[in-house]
Amino acid sequence: MNKIQNNKAWLLVIPVFVIVAFSAIIPLMTVVNYSVQDIFGPGQRVFIGTEWFKEVLLDERLHDALWRQLLFSALVLLIEIPLGILIALALPTRGWSVSLFLIILALPLLIPWNVIGFIWIVFARPDIGLAGKTINDLLSIDYNFTSNAFDAWITVLIMDVWHWTPLVVLLCYAGLRAIPDAYYQAASIDGASKWAVFRYIQLPKMREVLTIAVLLRFMDSFLIYAEPFVLTGGGPGNSTTFLSQFLTKMAIGQFDLGPAAAFSLIYFLIVLLFSWLFYTAITHISQ
Repeated sequence: MNKIQNNKAWLLVIPVFVIVAFSAIIPLMTVVNYSVQDIFGPGQRVFIGTEWFKEVLLDERLHDALWRQLLFSALVLLIEIPLGILIALALPTRGWSVSLFLIILALPLLIPWNVIGFIWIVFARPDIGLAGKTINDLLSIDYNFTSNAFDAWITVLIMDVWHWTPLVVLLCYAGLRAIPDAYYQAASIDGASKWAVFRYIQLPKMREVLTIAVLLRFMDSFLIYAEPFVLTGGGPGNSTTFLSQFLTKMAIGQFDLGPAAAFSLIYFLIVLLFSWLFYTAITHISQ
């Protein structure tokens, strides 16, 4: 006898689709429309096909910003993921100190992104900043993130590590706490070392949360805008101008809506491609 299926639950999903359509799909279609037209003014448009895409893809400034962005995102992942795992492993597992440490770690995540930039401007200033002044006076290093490209890069990278490593820590800590005690008891009986426990118990059990951490941190780092914009303005020169700032200058500074729309679609596809590659690689390695 066939069961009668009740599909009324789909009625609850319809408002979600409507909201997504207005907040994502319709704006995306507008960008697609701009990317294939040359806009001269209200009602004055000419269909040009893929010309804007060709122009953007051949732009040397885009190539430089892309390599800069890839390097930054790679460094972020190489630093924040292992560091987050190590901190999560070092945190206490019981007692009142657990809540205290987690609250302290979560504080940087509560600060707005643009405020993060202002905090580090004050903190890293070479004349009066606590970090900048200390580095110049005690270490005798000519540190100045406003005029030295390498110093600006290091400052932006450390700022991002300080801001977002707590997210990795919280995800890894949640994954570690979800491991049943029976696994640790069995490892203790077998005389397993700490490395063996981490390699064969903790790391495999953290696979899901590490996948989420890698994807979130890659997407966030690849879309970074507010922090370096406030801290360095993309300088010195273009040394800290990432893809998001390049797109903003094109769309708002130069008001090139067609090329900006084409570049935003390319930007979107790049993020999707690398996210898919990371997800595929992580799931393949963990199997």
